[in-house]
Amino acid sequence: MNKPQYQVHNKNADEALAELGSSAAGLSTQEAKARFLHYGENALPQAPGPSLLYRFFKHFHDTLIYVLLFAALVTAILGHWLDTVVILAVVVINAIIGFIQEGKAEQALAGIRQMLSVNANVCRDGQWQQLPADVLVPGDIVKLRSGDRVPADLRMLETTELRIEESALTGESMPVSKQTAPVATDAPLGDRSCLAFSGTLVTSGRGIGVVTATGATTEIGQINTLLSDVQSLETPLTKQMNQFGRYLALAIAILTVLMLAIGLLAHNYAPVDVFLAAIGFAVAAIPEGLPAILTITLALGVKQMARRNAITRRLNAVETLGAITVICSDKTGTLTRNEMTVKDVVTRQGHYQVNGIGYEPTGDILHQNQPVALGEHPALQALIEVIAVANDSELQQKAQQWQVHGEPTEGALLCLAEKTGFERERYQRLAVIPFESENKFMASLEQRPDGSKQLLLKGAPDRLLPRCQTQLSAQGEIEPLDQAFWLKQIEVLSQQGLRVLAAAGKSTEQNELGIKELEALCFYGLIGIIDPPRPEAITAIAACQGAGIKVKMITGDHAGTAKAIGEAMGLAQHGELVVYTGKQVEQASSAELQEMALKGTIFARTSPEHKLRLVQALQQQGEVVAMTGDGVNDAPALKQADVGVAMGIKGSEASKEAADIVLADDNFSTIAAAVAEGRTIYDNLRKAILFILPTNGAQGLVMLCAVLFGLTLPLTPVQILWVNMVVAVTLALALAFEPAEPGVMQRAPRQTKAALLSGAFLRRITLVSVLIGGCAMLLFQLALSEGFDLAYARTITVTALVVAQAGYLLNSRHLSSFSLHPKLLFTNLIAWLAIAILVLLQLGFVYAPFMQNWFGTTSLQLVHWGWALLGAVCVMLVIELEKKLLW
Repeated sequence: MNKPQYQVHNKNADEALAELGSSAAGLSTQEAKARFLHYGENALPQAPGPSLLYRFFKHFHDTLIYVLLFAALVTAILGHWLDTVVILAVVVINAIIGFIQEGKAEQALAGIRQMLSVNANVCRDGQWQQLPADVLVPGDIVKLRSGDRVPADLRMLETTELRIEESALTGESMPVSKQTAPVATDAPLGDRSCLAFSGTLVTSGRGIGVVTATGATTEIGQINTLLSDVQSLETPLTKQMNQFGRYLALAIAILTVLMLAIGLLAHNYAPVDVFLAAIGFAVAAIPEGLPAILTITLALGVKQMARRNAITRRLNAVETLGAITVICSDKTGTLTRNEMTVKDVVTRQGHYQVNGIGYEPTGDILHQNQPVALGEHPALQALIEVIAVANDSELQQKAQQWQVHGEPTEGALLCLAEKTGFERERYQRLAVIPFESENKFMASLEQRPDGSKQLLLKGAPDRLLPRCQTQLSAQGEIEPLDQAFWLKQIEVLSQQGLRVLAAAGKSTEQNELGIKELEALCFYGLIGIIDPPRPEAITAIAACQGAGIKVKMITGDHAGTAKAIGEAMGLAQHGELVVYTGKQVEQASSAELQEMALKGTIFARTSPEHKLRLVQALQQQGEVVAMTGDGVNDAPALKQADVGVAMGIKGSEASKEAADIVLADDNFSTIAAAVAEGRTIYDNLRKAILFILPTNGAQGLVMLCAVLFGLTLPLTPVQILWVNMVVAVTLALALAFEPAEPGVMQRAPRQTKAALLSGAFLRRITLVSVLIGGCAMLLFQLALSEGFDLAYARTITVTALVVAQAGYLLNSRHLSSFSLHPKLLFTNLIAWLAIAILVLLQLGFVYAPFMQNWFGTTSLQLVHWGWALLGAVCVMLVIELEKKLLW
């Protein structure tokens, strides 16, 4: 991983300039060109993506597909071109489905690149000039102002009220004040207040800084490198299917060789006939329709999840959701709204609670659980006057969403004032002392509507209390300041994870405002502000915990704030919250980190690399991890996780492109719904597998028995492919529409290391294969014994297989419960529609002349349809009896 080109946050401004070989006048044009040749363009490197041809042909890289391609080659050599064309068509159709559903390639790096600034105000040759940001080099002097996007990593040399929004990078929910003093060498990223980071946004003030890192070595560039290094993981189902495919291919190969040996040596079959029989067996045993049905089932799941506001970018993520054991969630914007909100107000008259969330100015102020009127609470009214009038922000509603133009904290205060109906438009500002990080307050001299003048002050309580001598009493009268009372209230609010502000003021006759006038003030009260938890996320966390899924918070915010939010959201399911910091994560060994990752509930003050390491540590412990987030700092962990979940509304482009699933409503509760949907989809996939494999087992058994006992082959390879594909695309597809099983979110996550086919599954597959295969063989021999020709007997055999599968579909809709109960029989009407379509297709197979020519079939008498139907009913009843006795 790239490191910053210069580490100067622990050095003063002059030392930083000296180390960078620069000065306050900037670099010369000649020196800048030389450094550009050394350091390169201030841009993030772009790795070439896979070509379209590669993405298409990789879908042929499957063991079972290789077996089918070999079968196509043999049939071509033998001159059976129809068989060759049908087999190849099946293979190509599967590849096309996979290629289309895969969608567009990963574009996470492009999402990050969009965050970089286009132009920069640079001092070169002692002159300020506008230059493209991509020509910046370390040592360049850059000027920042409100609204700018920081063009490179900077060490600040001068700052004037400079505040920068860094939540997308550090997780800090508030804009960060910048200053020029050095900080500790080991200070976390979010505490390096003398640095400005590439891609972040200046919300207010101005400043001048020297470039310390460009391109890939900036902090955002390091995230880019992390993303490039993260490898996509196989999903649990992919691993299981690959393992199943290898075992099945090995078994087919062994049995095919055995068939060839027996046919040639024991029964003296002609070589061509033996090869055709072997190919027929291989084609029969391979579930070539299974990849298609898995893809289609997942695609239908994607559509269902989209209706629940979960947009799936990677198909396999749908089923992986059902195996999730841990959800690692970012705090800001994911568990919380990323909208500062006033929750508590304290005056001498009492403690007030504030209803409403975010910047929408609706809600009540409650005192003893009753709404209050400002006229009856003079201290509260005085406090509201301060926060409404000594305020430079605006609230606006756009597209049904309230937004703040200005500081988020001021937006929260203004929202509180508007909830009371306070009108600030009638005030006239006479003078102002803007907020400065050194003072930590804002003062405003205002003329009231009645013509009187009022000095209003809001800011940090520790800066306001020393300037106050009095306070407003419960009756609204001025009385001596009770500093001990206020210090106690500040402690109480801070312990709740609230950011505490204070309001003070006094009447005055002065026309000018200076620091010296801010004395002998009257203290009005305290305001507690928080980035509030999403109420629906609290319910969703409880639902996930009930489903056996652990929820952990990984955030760049401070430990105290994160812990307060975690307690409010119910993350402490049993006992105390366990909180670790990014510094502890960084100092931990690999073994210690794995233990911390399992034990910890909250990880605070973390960097992007910490988040990535924590996800990897959980995966090394066998956990299946979902990571949620909205910032660019979450992108590497989102990509590393088994399922990355990004916020669609407030999420950065980088996080959305790195994620597998994007929440269109930014609602954590959608994750719980998506997990339930993922579990349902996996259940339906298992039902589809349990349904399809006996189809292949029955046909393979028919072909194997025919060769072993020297009998006439009951099926041809193209007839086998007909049964496989027509059953898969009609009957098996119906299982994708099955509703959720009862208690889907009350059971533990499935074991990803468990075999795809359990003992009960293998028993069911064997039993159904023997029943359907035996029924088909019996009808084939019965038809021949009654004097019907081979084409007629084979047509009966195919029809028996198809009709029996239609009956077995009803068995498969419920794995263990009685499927023929009247209340359950019609809960999935798609199943009956699929059976109707299958009947029409089979009628065409039997009676259409062109189908008879392609597949070697002939028209059947009605009585022989009755034979097939009787066999299907027998199979259905035996399977229901097996459920009753053995499941």
